[in-house]
Amino acid sequence: MALMHSKMGLLESSAKDFDLLGTDDQRYTLDSFKDKKVLVIVFMCNHCPYVKAVLQRLIDLQNEWLTDWKDSAVQFIGINPNDTVKYPDDSMENMKKLVSEKKIPFPYLLDETQEVAKAYQAVCTPDIFVYGVERTLLYQGRIDDDWQDPDKVTRYDLAEAIQMANDGIVLEEQIPSMGCSIKWKE
Repeated sequence: MALMHSKMGLLESSAKDFDLLGTDDQRYTLDSFKDKKVLVIVFMCNHCPYVKAVLQRLIDLQNEWLTDWKDSAVQFIGINPNDTVKYPDDSMENMKKLVSEKKIPFPYLLDETQEVAKAYQAVCTPDIFVYGVERTLLYQGRIDDDWQDPDKVTRYDLAEAIQMANDGIVLEEQIPSMGCSIKWKE
């Protein structure tokens, strides 16, 4: 497992379109979420210990936005860019199992060609991008200040960034996400 940090400096770039298959056997494009004010794209996978450690926090954040008065404002999307031949834990079959076991409330998509991850310049799992209503990047960074222990978190970066993006504002201080390197195909 190679530790990587997200590549910063892409703020205000436009979201890149995609056409990917989800664990629900539906295809999704960027346009599938045009009615959402904020779009949170998380490059993630099944086997990464960093993703495993924060997955429930991502689920909880999405659920908070689904059950609160803001029910249609924010949409999370998980995209798995890993080489599923070398890393079978990240296969579509295992993605479906994870969605069922964890009750993931957002689309989980497979980037089989890895073209989407390359277009977004994603480098690690999790690598998190928050886009506003105009689909310009307003936040790229970590979920919070303690990926290992949710009880020790004192700063909720992603939650704050989502709230600010909902108001069209960029979070001033953005600290890179860290995680496993994306498992690129040769």
